[in-house]
Amino acid sequence: MNIDSRWLGLSSIVFSVAAMGGTTIVSTLVSTASVAWAEEQPLFVAYPSNGHETSAPQIFLIGTAPPEGEVTVNGQRINRSPAGHFAPSFPLEFGENVFTLQYQDQTLTLVVNRVAAEPPAPVGTAFGDGSLLPAAEVARLPGELVCFSAIAPANAEVSVVLNQQTIPLSPQTDAVTLPPNSAVLTSQNQPIAAPTTIATSYEGCTSTTQPGDLGTPLFQLTLNGETVQEPGTGRVRILSPSDLPVIEITAESGTTRTGPSTDHSRLTPLPQGTRAAVTGRDGDWLRLEYGAWIRQSDTQPLTTTVPPRSLIRSIRATQTEGWTEIAFPLQVPVPISVQQGDRTFTLTLHNTTAQTDTILLNDDPIIERLDWQQTTPEQVQYQFNLKSVQQWGYKLRYEGTTLVLSLRHPPEQSTRRPLAGVRVLLDPGHGSDADLGARGPTGYPEKDVTLVVSNLIRDRLIARGATVLMTREGDIDLYPQDRVALIDQLEPTIALSIHYNALPDAGDAENTAGVGTFWYNTQTHSLAVFLHNYLVETLDRPSYGVFWNNLALTRPTVAPAVLLELGFMINPNEFEWIVDPSEQEKLAEAIAAGVEQWVIQTAAVDASVNVSSGSE
Repeated sequence: MNIDSRWLGLSSIVFSVAAMGGTTIVSTLVSTASVAWAEEQPLFVAYPSNGHETSAPQIFLIGTAPPEGEVTVNGQRINRSPAGHFAPSFPLEFGENVFTLQYQDQTLTLVVNRVAAEPPAPVGTAFGDGSLLPAAEVARLPGELVCFSAIAPANAEVSVVLNQQTIPLSPQTDAVTLPPNSAVLTSQNQPIAAPTTIATSYEGCTSTTQPGDLGTPLFQLTLNGETVQEPGTGRVRILSPSDLPVIEITAESGTTRTGPSTDHSRLTPLPQGTRAAVTGRDGDWLRLEYGAWIRQSDTQPLTTTVPPRSLIRSIRATQTEGWTEIAFPLQVPVPISVQQGDRTFTLTLHNTTAQTDTILLNDDPIIERLDWQQTTPEQVQYQFNLKSVQQWGYKLRYEGTTLVLSLRHPPEQSTRRPLAGVRVLLDPGHGSDADLGARGPTGYPEKDVTLVVSNLIRDRLIARGATVLMTREGDIDLYPQDRVALIDQLEPTIALSIHYNALPDAGDAENTAGVGTFWYNTQTHSLAVFLHNYLVETLDRPSYGVFWNNLALTRPTVAPAVLLELGFMINPNEFEWIVDPSEQEKLAEAIAAGVEQWVIQTAAVDASVNVSSGSE
């Protein structure tokens, strides 16, 4: 594995062969009994590295030393686990912070640099470096606001000159800031007052009803009788509503967002071939007429300036193996939105007007009834009322101008072996020296323990009758999108991504532990909550929480997809549990049993719902 055995303490690699149901299963079991112990390992720090840079107000030191004796940091004795591991946190001053660790005659010195999260304040009568916004070309419709902002010294007079108009920018003295999304992982996600410094954010907006190129703004600052000017870099254009650009989605799945950056939330991806008019631009991001934003690189311009509009008439549903496919014939591929609810699946077609009189929908394994309504003059909404509470997956694609929605049927189940018709994809997180994942106090990498535990889970699922698919069976490197592509290609019944956890620098590694479960699509929520509670209760483990989270391995729609963070590699005591072979066996058994129990429970709930609703 190209990992220093002094760190890992691997005692053996055992190959075992078992015959189950006529299938030969080869499992590689890495004995990790000695990974947790550090008798022969010198004083060692796994994180942070020397010279680490962070904007966090504190840092944790993850490491180990032989359990006998004391370890001190800057002369202060620190707590350690029975195996000798440690993870104390220390406050950071801005600039260079020096930590000297001592164990007997061994000494390690680390330097951690804390930098400001905000750009540095301007010096003298000047704007803050890189603070003039917009920094790239923007385009808006007539009458919409175009806004400008800059960082400048307090008590200055700031304005923008654009198209011979002067726009004053006002100081935002009572502004608050939001921490990053990751702050919820450390319970630090509340709004905070903007720091009081010698610099202030200045903002202002304007609008115009006349289409045209307004040019580049000129920012002006006056302070103590001195005036400076600095040209902006973001050209401003006002689009003509009668001559809007039209684009087509070229990406296989066009990622749309609530705003013009990856910081904004994802919306329903647009299938390849979708067409839409562009009503705004922010740099490389385009605003589509139904409100979503998309990267320009996921699109190509079309020569037409006619906004894509479509009628829809008849609709037809047919059954294929394991799926019901509903075809929506359209004149042009329009943007779509999806919303899943309790026994409902709602598809919205934008820029579409219904002339529908006839829909073919025979008695179907999953669809009870299809209702539709014209919610706005250019938006049609189709609500599928479902026979089952659990939804098992969906796909969307364009075939020419026809939108095809595929809704997945429940797996066929056996009362004797509930998992006999279930295909489980296991994704051991990370892999190879290029992607270690989190590291424990000894340097033992997440990638190794996820593979060990995934192999154990695999064997127990197979013993229960499931078919198991693996994204990797060795020490190989897979990008997240490679793993997602395998899920989409293999179409498992459910997908489980196996991981172990770490924290941002501001977290408390010494006192944070437990199982965390992550989901994204509504169809996955039931599985995520059930598995989480089952593991916590069965194994008597702490709960870190159940999170809705926009992760690559939770986003697939073809099947319920859960990402499990089974414990914290960086917690000294939990690390010992993570690498204990007997506890790994119990964990694997609990996950396999949890999957089986969820399948049984889901079938029972759906059966009772169908009986009460009169479905056959």
